[in-house]
Amino acid sequence: MEQELLKIFDDNKKEVGVASRNEVHQIGYWHEVFHCWFVGRENDISYIYLQLRSPVKKDYPGLYDITAAGHLLADENVEDGVREIEEELGVKVNFRELVSLGVIDYIVTRESFIDKEIANVFLFKTNNRLEDFHLQKEEVAGMVKAKFSDFEALWKGKINQIKLSGFFVNEMGEKHLMEETVGKNRFVPHQEIFYQTVIEKIKDQL
Repeated sequence: MEQELLKIFDDNKKEVGVASRNEVHQIGYWHEVFHCWFVGRENDISYIYLQLRSPVKKDYPGLYDITAAGHLLADENVEDGVREIEEELGVKVNFRELVSLGVIDYIVTRESFIDKEIANVFLFKTNNRLEDFHLQKEEVAGMVKAKFSDFEALWKGKINQIKLSGFFVNEMGEKHLMEETVGKNRFVPHQEIFYQTVIEKIKDQL
């Protein structure tokens, strides 16, 4: 995976070539990614779905993250990113069913890891329930949902913790129900302005 080839861009977002995924994060090249947030409604309450990253992931193991996301390879376009949904979650979605939330650029830097992402962000208004997800265990260890209003309040600094409910998959591949109350430290450290921007864009579509 570290040798996957990605398109790279300069600071003006002009494409300048191709580099391996490892080089992209070591040197800090801008590169394209695909993000898809699932939001559904139950009993007139909107919920946002979050994946629990596998504990064996190199980056941010065991943290909660975007419902489905991944890098766009050098020979892929944005529409190809929809494959991430089926690969990670076992749910087949047509690209035409997605609502574009635009492109959001952001940077996360830690130690020798530089992540400069050009994120193509989408919303999927889902009718799926938690039992419909069949996870790629190498990538995703669980799936949870939170009230969208709580998720918004957390990232706007109005509350310090939110309740998540869902399931995790153990090493034997068995699903176990779970509930957890978490703060921001349990999420992948995307910039707070990134979370806030995505929340506002989703609200515009609900």
